[in-house]
Amino acid sequence: MSVMYGDAVPFQAPAVPLVFRGHTQQGQEAPKWLVSKVRIGYPLSGGSALVTFDDPKGESSERGPGGEAGRLPGTDHAPPTPGRPPPVAQRVLQQKEHEIHIEECRLRVQVRALELPMVTTIQVSTQVSRHSVLVSGFPAGLRLGEEELLDKLEIFFGKTRNGGGDVESRELLRGGVVLGFTKDAVAQYLCRVGQFTVPLGKCKCPVRVSPYLSGEIQKAEIAFRPVPQSVLVLNIPDVLDGPELQDILEIHFQKPSRGGGEVEALRVVPPGQRGLAVFTATSG
Repeated sequence: MSVMYGDAVPFQAPAVPLVFRGHTQQGQEAPKWLVSKVRIGYPLSGGSALVTFDDPKGESSERGPGGEAGRLPGTDHAPPTPGRPPPVAQRVLQQKEHEIHIEECRLRVQVRALELPMVTTIQVSTQVSRHSVLVSGFPAGLRLGEEELLDKLEIFFGKTRNGGGDVESRELLRGGVVLGFTKDAVAQYLCRVGQFTVPLGKCKCPVRVSPYLSGEIQKAEIAFRPVPQSVLVLNIPDVLDGPELQDILEIHFQKPSRGGGEVEALRVVPPGQRGLAVFTATSG
């Protein structure tokens, strides 16, 4: 369940380690979850902050020795390895309410674990299309717009003398083009031949024609997994300007006496505003 909203919204997401690097977008209307390849956008409400610690131990703390996700009482993170201190985020989460001293004032904020949706099981059915083929093998330096490329392929493979026929559909994919024909025999013949030389722009380019394999997701199971290096800070009152408040929060969460450590990224969303934290896959 999302720690910032009362309902969980299942969404496909790559099951890869994710880390917040400090990029946020404010003032934009955003759905509850945005997923694109290996980027996940997490909406931040006003009066909140997202803290990511520079803690290598947190990168491998999601799973226990048996491969199953472990849990600590009161947190959603895996237990630390015996003999080693727990990751910084786990230590910070052991205290759900933090008291921050600002001159003569005391600022009380809540700290929560951050969870993102991850695909745990996926079932896909595939089949070879009877009407469509995949055209691939275009040269890297080919300078044609999308519509121009599709037009030239449709013209070439639409002619019977080239073994083609009436083109019913066309679609540009990454690294190839899918052409759909009205007759099954056309697609089957083109796949048997396999190699064609097609005039594209100022040159004649060899291309490869192969069966088009389509897939459909039959079942996907989603589980919310904690981000081991990050925590959410909630209920931040509107008492200081953004830069000053960010400095105070960063100093607080770097103090070992508060369970903190080195802060890699910290972003504050002032009350009355909204932000979007963008998570990307960790490298290496």
